[in-house]
Amino acid sequence: MKNLKIFFIIIFSILTTTIFAQSNIELSALEKTSESLAQSQLEAYNKRDIEGFLINYSESVKVYNFPNELLYEGLTTMRQQYASMFERLPDLHCQLLNRMVNGNTVIDHESVIFNKNNPPMKVFAIYKIENNKIQEVYFVR
Repeated sequence: MKNLKIFFIIIFSILTTTIFAQSNIELSALEKTSESLAQSQLEAYNKRDIEGFLINYSESVKVYNFPNELLYEGLTTMRQQYASMFERLPDLHCQLLNRMVNGNTVIDHESVIFNKNNPPMKVFAIYKIENNKIQEVYFVR
């Protein structure tokens, strides 16, 4: 519960900062790159294009359950995880509900269908970008 409160405080801070910043100025070059990477991997995910998906990620990518439970790291493991999911879940689809961008951080609110007979799962995905690649991903379920 404490972690969830901290998460929502962080989200509120980023949201208010992003709203005020974007109301007065365009996205910075870093924010454009960050948003582009998040969008590119989302589009490839929905096409089940494993190469198009992975090209957005660092070789040393780390994937977490929020706030700090490491699920796995490395592009090789990510390839195994997602290639398998793309193959066995024909209904797999992610709909972007909302996106916030602040510097090198992108927070997506997503609705994910794994099986069309089950309701979608709503999640937050937090992407941290470094050196023009997604370096860390945090899932809040």
